Amino acid sequence: MLTRGMDGATRLWVRGTGRRVDLATTPWLQGPVGDVDRVGDAWLPGEAERLGAAVGAGGAGTATSGLLGSLADLDRTGFAAAALAEPVRRFYERTSGWRLDAWVGWAPWAWPFGWAVAALFARRLDQLALPMRSLDLAHGMSSTVTPLVRDGAQVGALWLRRLRATGRVVFSGLYGVVPLPGAGEPAVRVTFPLPRGRLVVLLRPTATARGGLVLTSGAGGWGDPGAYLVVDRPGGCWARRIPVHERFHVLVDDEGVLRTDHHLHLGALPVLRLHYRLTEQDDAA
Repeated sequence: MLTRGMDGATRLWVRGTGRRVDLATTPWLQGPVGDVDRVGDAWLPGEAERLGAAVGAGGAGTATSGLLGSLADLDRTGFAAAALAEPVRRFYERTSGWRLDAWVGWAPWAWPFGWAVAALFARRLDQLALPMRSLDLAHGMSSTVTPLVRDGAQVGALWLRRLRATGRVVFSGLYGVVPLPGAGEPAVRVTFPLPRGRLVVLLRPTATARGGLVLTSGAGGWGDPGAYLVVDRPGGCWARRIPVHERFHVLVDDEGVLRTDHHLHLGALPVLRLHYRLTEQDDAA
């Protein structure tokens, strides 16, 4: 009861301090809604129905299942997917063919907050259960990608990650590409279903001189890359931009290993860093 009450308080905060939105005119805020007791991947059939898409076309978890149908969907002035290193492109377009090993480091000030979120919300909901210690990740993460396909084109993909040691869900998100409001430039959108709402993260892509991919959601105004909490109820929808900023750097290191550095900040304060080593499986190459 306590945790449900805190869920409700968060939704009231979004409604009281955010803005009411019309999803018909803000499609970048659309997405799946989680159940009040458990999120996991239970939302996928309903989201497929909303999109008029088929679930798992091509087979969930196969070597051809990627977070994005094509990285070229992100092409714009100043960014071309063709300039990225080949392993970076293969990871996003054939994600399920890669093994994930990870390490985590929390800022000392943020560790108690992260522990409380994990204990009260994330583990109960099977959603956003950020690991607290690298030892929790000692056996790596499993990674299942389930594409949603409509008229032969991928319109989204579920990425479900679990701790290999325990089977506990770490992340459950819907990945895709949307045009940014106003500018119309394509951005990566990651939607994490939450009880009676969702967290929408918009990430702007840039390329490094060595073929790496950087995805960022920094400070900005409404509709800019960033994080948005959404409460989605039959009586209306409310959204609030929150000061959670992320940076992902996907790169091939000097030894030819594909790695990702993920930095998360709350405003200007560092919260955590996740580092991934990505290994392509033999049957995916």
